[in-house]
Amino acid sequence: MTTPISLSFRTRPDGAVVLSAAGEVDMSNCAELAAAADRALGLGPGPLVVDLSAVEYLDSAGLNELLVRANRIEIVAPALLGPVLTICGLTELTTVHGLEPPRDGLDGARP
Repeated sequence: MTTPISLSFRTRPDGAVVLSAAGEVDMSNCAELAAAADRALGLGPGPLVVDLSAVEYLDSAGLNELLVRANRIEIVAPALLGPVLTICGLTELTTVHGLEPPRDGLDGARP
């Protein structure tokens, strides 16, 4: 049984192609993510922006598809995915946006 995933493309005003994923990425649907990423990589000259903001679960099969394309993508991810993206090394191989903790205006100082 395939886990539902929603994939869509858009082009930003700067010309960058964005592939947005929503739902869960796992072994049953990672080939869909890979095919969409490869198709999107052919649409623009720059790196592909993979927006995982609406992804609630990402397993090792999905991580592998991101890892093999790490030199051609940038990632936007929710904080929820931060630990797994860091542990697998993606944060060292490509730019990952969205993992920074929110700033409270106090430069990290806590009361």
